[in-house]
Amino acid sequence: MSFDEINLKNKIQEQTKDLEVPESLMPEAVEKRLSGTKKKKGMKPIHYLGIAAAACFILVIGVAGGKIYDVFNPGHCDAERVVADADTKGKAADGGENGAGAEGQEAGAKAEAENAVRTAEDYDEVYRYIKAEQEARQSYGTDLEMNSGFLGGVFSEDGAMAGGAEIFTEESVMEDAKSADGGNTSFEGISQETGRRDGGEVDYSDTNTREEDVGEADIVKTDGKHLFILHGQRVEIIGIEQDEMKELGVIVLDDEVGVEEIYLQDDRLVVTYTESRQEGEGEYATYRTYAVAETFDVGNPSSPKSVGKIAQSGRYYTTRIKDGYVYLFSNYYADYEVARSYEDGFVPVVDGQKIEAGNVYLPMLDTARKYLVVSSFSLKEPDVVVDNKAVFGDTDLCYVSGENIYVCENSYAEKKSSDMEESKGREVRVSQTSMRKIAYKDGKLTAVGQADVEGTINDSFCIDEYEGNLRLVTTVRPSVSYDDDGIMPLWLEGIVPRATQKAQVVEDVEMVREEKDSNSLYVLDENLKELARIEGLAEDERVYSARFMGDAGYFVTFRETDPLFSVDLSNPKKPKIIGELKIPGFSDYLHPYGDGKLLGIGMEVDEEGMTTDGVKLSMFDISDPANVTEAHKYVLEGTYSTDVTYNYKAAFVDVKKNLIGLNAFGDGARYYIFAYGENGFECLFSRDLMGLSSDVRALYAGERLYLVAGNTVVSYRLKTFEKIDDIVLGAAGR
Repeated sequence: MSFDEINLKNKIQEQTKDLEVPESLMPEAVEKRLSGTKKKKGMKPIHYLGIAAAACFILVIGVAGGKIYDVFNPGHCDAERVVADADTKGKAADGGENGAGAEGQEAGAKAEAENAVRTAEDYDEVYRYIKAEQEARQSYGTDLEMNSGFLGGVFSEDGAMAGGAEIFTEESVMEDAKSADGGNTSFEGISQETGRRDGGEVDYSDTNTREEDVGEADIVKTDGKHLFILHGQRVEIIGIEQDEMKELGVIVLDDEVGVEEIYLQDDRLVVTYTESRQEGEGEYATYRTYAVAETFDVGNPSSPKSVGKIAQSGRYYTTRIKDGYVYLFSNYYADYEVARSYEDGFVPVVDGQKIEAGNVYLPMLDTARKYLVVSSFSLKEPDVVVDNKAVFGDTDLCYVSGENIYVCENSYAEKKSSDMEESKGREVRVSQTSMRKIAYKDGKLTAVGQADVEGTINDSFCIDEYEGNLRLVTTVRPSVSYDDDGIMPLWLEGIVPRATQKAQVVEDVEMVREEKDSNSLYVLDENLKELARIEGLAEDERVYSARFMGDAGYFVTFRETDPLFSVDLSNPKKPKIIGELKIPGFSDYLHPYGDGKLLGIGMEVDEEGMTTDGVKLSMFDISDPANVTEAHKYVLEGTYSTDVTYNYKAAFVDVKKNLIGLNAFGDGARYYIFAYGENGFECLFSRDLMGLSSDVRALYAGERLYLVAGNTVVSYRLKTFEKIDDIVLGAAGR
């Protein structure tokens, strides 16, 4: 099977694993993707989305009706080139240095104005953006209908849905399990600690999170004494203080809600779900979707009690928790049909009240329909909203650091190209990320600033905050716009025969091919003003994964080989590419693994970059960032995908205990646990799972490891992986 076929298969599997249609595939969301490019009326853009390793590519027609952003020409610079005038621009934005005079002050004021996040004066101002979006769609309705067969990329979101009812097979018990105490003297072994935390509490793990000290909801949580497991419409509470697991209690949610995730802190369990409510009666009746965070007191596990809930407009997106405050995120699409006649149709609601106009952050483009709604509450008072904001614009990614929220939106912008004179009136454009920064503390939300950077961000690991600065790596993709009235359908190279394409299309295709993908690294200050950038990295490839660690950064691009770039970020105004390792395949998840080590999880691909050999674990030696090496690798032959590719929460990585866990798909699904030593990776344990199991989680508490898959929990000795007990959730019939 070719890499492209696997990539497509993985995407289809991910998009269809839940019965409920994901937000990104709802009709309005697909239309929004198609309308993502903002241009003057009469101009029809073609986008090159660039599947990096593919022999084919996708051309998408967008809806016109918005603003074009001028951005700096990325060119094709040397890999270590840093824009020389970045510092000068920063000084100008500050009003100049050493008596820069009126010109410098004017430039500084302009930069300040462009950097400011605008809030709405009233609901009328909000509605004007929605109206403009609606008019743009109506003007280009023919194009949208013609392209209703759109085949797009996977736009992943933080968080995961609850798993299905898959279970372990009885006959596959520890097929590859090995004792950690013998057989391989090179194995560093599992920590021989007592399994107790300070104060005598049992040591236990959390599921994988993006940011240190920022809590995240997931489908399984533990406090060391109990497992809280989201399964269907129930949260099962399992006692694990003894070898024999016991069902102690259950929280049953209404059948009509879509339960999403849970979060546990002390004796408070937050359950998030999406529900549909009927509002109004008769001909005015309508159904609206709300994201809900309901908090339960689980101090008595056998009798959990609801102590409050918050509901806000939209479908659940994700949750973050910091210093006892919960931040709930949802995506809400304004309702065209009832706009103005029923005001709540275009103004989001939090806890029954419309968000104040002054709490709506206006879009960076000229039209909009979608909001990212953020509200906060304290775990001590889970029915009281502390603050709320509605970020107006088509959010594609949200990164939450320890102090700030970065809301990112994809669009396209003009590129000042030397090829413009040869383009027959067409414009070369490139992908762009528009971001807004919102500070959060003790439940309060405050806008800080906004900025545009060239290129799009692959995932939240490609953007990172450190010592007040923001570091990010993007993939810059080309686009061509033209201004004739010819019919331009959605072309998928390789599916539509070339003979059927108009000459105009062929010319545009060739022009896009000449404008190859590249990658850029940016450093922005605390006000999102650019400190430096490096451009022209890994031409004709795209970023697959990244990890920033202190003063260093690492990112992987891929087409035929896997270049792992290392970046020196010790001087944020002068970052330098100091290393580049090229190996077959790619890593699409990177995780720090102790001093001088970086774990990569991805795929082994042949040297031509066309056929996969299986899921691959790589351990990179980064002790010398200028000379990074792949110290060891392990390929799971016969596999084609892992959940970690799409959801970092599926990775079980514990450096202290030297454990690496993941599930992989081949003819079926199988869960693996590895250790790493001086001789490489060692498979300690593996077990078949029933069907194509997803949303599998591994956690430990004390000296026991718990593997949760669907409706089954199995416990093992942490040192030997000897099976202790198993339990089927809901078997008691509650």
